[in-house]
Amino acid sequence: MSGQRDPSYRGPRVPRIALGGFFIECNRWSPSTPAEGFRRGLDAGGDALLAELRSPATPLMGDSLGFVAAMDQTGPWELVPLRMACAEPGGPVDHAYFESFCANLEARLKLAGPVEGVFLSLHGAALTTREDDPDGVLLARLRARLGPSVPIVAVMGLHANVSARMSDSLSALVAYRTHPHVDLFARGQEAARLLRGMLMEGPGVVERVQLPLVPSATSLLIAPGTVCADLVAQGQQAVGGDILNVSLCGGFALADAAKCGVTISVTARAGQRAAAKELALRLAAQVWAVRERFTCRLTSLSEGVAAARAAGRGEGPPVMLADVGDDPGGGGGGNTVGLLQALVEAGVERTVLGMFTDPALARHAHAVGVGGTFEAHFNQVRSGTFAQAWRHRAQVLALGDGRFFARRGLVQGTQREMGSCALLQVGGVQVAVISQRQQLMDPAQLEVLGVDLAQVRALVAKSRRHFRAAFEGFANPKDILEVDCPGLTSPNLRALTWTRLPRPVFPIDEGAIWEPSAA
Repeated sequence: MSGQRDPSYRGPRVPRIALGGFFIECNRWSPSTPAEGFRRGLDAGGDALLAELRSPATPLMGDSLGFVAAMDQTGPWELVPLRMACAEPGGPVDHAYFESFCANLEARLKLAGPVEGVFLSLHGAALTTREDDPDGVLLARLRARLGPSVPIVAVMGLHANVSARMSDSLSALVAYRTHPHVDLFARGQEAARLLRGMLMEGPGVVERVQLPLVPSATSLLIAPGTVCADLVAQGQQAVGGDILNVSLCGGFALADAAKCGVTISVTARAGQRAAAKELALRLAAQVWAVRERFTCRLTSLSEGVAAARAAGRGEGPPVMLADVGDDPGGGGGGNTVGLLQALVEAGVERTVLGMFTDPALARHAHAVGVGGTFEAHFNQVRSGTFAQAWRHRAQVLALGDGRFFARRGLVQGTQREMGSCALLQVGGVQVAVISQRQQLMDPAQLEVLGVDLAQVRALVAKSRRHFRAAFEGFANPKDILEVDCPGLTSPNLRALTWTRLPRPVFPIDEGAIWEPSAA
């Protein structure tokens, strides 16, 4: 990887581009995320961040890697590594940690000297224990330090809650266009191209329109025929000329914040703010016109269990069941037992469930050893409101340290860790138990524990969407069932107690209205 100044270079000034990021999706109802949560994920600055960018086995998100690769391919530049912090989705971040992170990022930027541009990897749906728009705070602080003439370009998730403070501070906003998210590398490359152009033409402008529309994550699938796929395609048709990017963000309702809601963000060339606003309003009207399509259709627990039982007996096709109420990828604990218990009691066969987060149970399995049987006590150490205790006889099939190299989907090409882990046979279900909370998002998570997916007929994922890209081809799309079970990531938004979300909003409130003139 290049990115360091070549002392022999004698052409025009080599642009110095700073790189950093703050990546977490926060669920208002999940336990708060401490500094340790980022240390377990990634928290690196300066030379340590540079080493991660150069590493063939890094936990860095693909947008940063794509950005660096595209900058390398498009001309000389000097990379100024600031600081990158990434954590698993969870509750609001400890505010003291966030403040220290911002101060450190600013200090590193000041120490680095002048830069010609900044790239940031953000999720866009962060919270802290004292601030509902930390992404906006970070961006505004950088803009205040850099002034108006330095381009700041950010890649964000499809579930970003984009505030006015965020868009006002940015020169370009690039959001993922896939769900499951498999285009991070490509979006990083796009950000690099935009930044290269702005180094020549000056910073762009970003206009956004927010709708009183808060879809559940399960209604934001991007696949042929889905509403999100249609709307993203419409937005891309408008890109060209003075319009540099159109980003549809579905938002993350479970943040329960004033900035929650679908946003349409348009990046345009300098001086074209009016054109960007007009397009954002037009596209927002198109989204609002089809709001009824953002509906949540779930499979009942009994129907899901029946499908798994039929699959295991060879009486039905292979199925995938998504335990959408307990998705660690949205702040869930990964430890509810309702679906597991129902499957075991129904006598299912050839079924695998992953990933069940229970460090105490993993330790117990390691103490028993491979081949041993014991009374498995799920959630003996309670962790969260929905983590009910349950006991069942189990056999230890495999043990591991939880390290795996991801090859598909969201985390493709990255080195990951699950902590001490075990594969347990519980009735007719093989349960993958891990110590570090995460959703099922790559086949390697199961394969390092010896699971032969060719022998599996029913795959149960504690995930809402990302398992789809990881296990594409395991089951026909019609046989991928999102099962209605309780948990911190339940798509049943009307059942939640909202405290900060502006009301009325659709689909929680049927009477929600929106007028372009008020945007």
